[in-house]
Amino acid sequence: MDLIYLDNNATTMPAPEVVAAMLPFFEHWYGNPSSVHRFGQRARQAIDEARGQVCGSIGCRESELIFTGGGTESINMAIRGLLAARSPRRKIIISAVEHPATRELCLQLAKEGAGIVEIQVDRGGAPDMDQLSAAVDDQTALVSIMLANNETGVLFPVEQIAGICSQRGVPLHTDATQAIGKIAVDVKALGVDAMSFAAHKFHGPKGVGGLYLRRGLRIRPLLIGGPQEQSRRGGTENVPGIVGMGKAAELISAECKVLSAESEERRSEEVPPLSTQHSVLSPRVAALRDRFEGAILKEIPDTHVNGRTDQRLPNTTNIGFARLEAEAILLLLSEAGVCASAGSACSSGSLEPSHVLRAMKIPDPIARGAVRFSLSRYTTEQEVSRTLELLPGIIQRLRQVLPVGR
Repeated sequence: MDLIYLDNNATTMPAPEVVAAMLPFFEHWYGNPSSVHRFGQRARQAIDEARGQVCGSIGCRESELIFTGGGTESINMAIRGLLAARSPRRKIIISAVEHPATRELCLQLAKEGAGIVEIQVDRGGAPDMDQLSAAVDDQTALVSIMLANNETGVLFPVEQIAGICSQRGVPLHTDATQAIGKIAVDVKALGVDAMSFAAHKFHGPKGVGGLYLRRGLRIRPLLIGGPQEQSRRGGTENVPGIVGMGKAAELISAECKVLSAESEERRSEEVPPLSTQHSVLSPRVAALRDRFEGAILKEIPDTHVNGRTDQRLPNTTNIGFARLEAEAILLLLSEAGVCASAGSACSSGSLEPSHVLRAMKIPDPIARGAVRFSLSRYTTEQEVSRTLELLPGIIQRLRQVLPVGR
């Protein structure tokens, strides 16, 4: 049975170029990059090259990037570090639909004395900007708002939020983990002070991430124990992982160049721009997602797209199959060789609707049957067609054997 992988918001396949770039640093160039001998300095050179590749893909200076052990560590470092550096301010503003890496951390910080304010979202998943604007005051230590939601793909107006924060002298951190590699992300254009991301979400390796910190921003280190990363993150660097992340970022930069050239061509031909406020890196993936989503809505009764469709990631669709349980759908899909998910991979195992759909006030009969399908640059037309062949029968079978109308 051929595997059809439609769970790319959980993790992505490492690009072949990434694997090839990493292998020499497992097999041959395994020196410690802090060593002064030539063998160690070869590893140091590789880290420096990767730093340039990553910074080039997000538009920041090399001194503004810290390599971390992943997205969760990056988020912890940003929020804890900014909170500690902004004492005596203890107020943190987040949205009600943040990833567990942010949400669970803030629940812990609340136990430690921080004040957490959750900004509510509407039925489409967009934040209440009036509530956010009113919440940012002189007691606010920081605001942490995601760029793209991991379950619905909904994009947040981070540029607008950055303007509010800047006017009031409050640093803004954004979790861009789901956005990088799917839309063009430039930290200067966003106007953020800090940004977290993880390599394995954009065809890089697991166990390595990054934190952008605007030059001059004060932060207290999370990991202490060495001079690495300008003494902001102690510990011997994951050289193969960093090299792989650099190569993955280089592939993004190449896609951005192609996108830029195509945009120039569209302008010359007076073709309307894409509907999203951010440039989509792969219009092919967006078209494939739209075809997939449209066919499901047409062929399967009582299906609903969760989240707004005009401002979202090009690869993501979250569909509620009314009066069914997502777990049952996912098990039958898995038996047929199709991988999808019910939401965040970090909070799987619960039969309850996710906190994201709860915050959006999606009705329970729809939220309980919500399945997230997320595509990648490696998803094929044939894989989408095969899934569309399988899915109607699976839903029909479940509706025949499971009780409905709860």
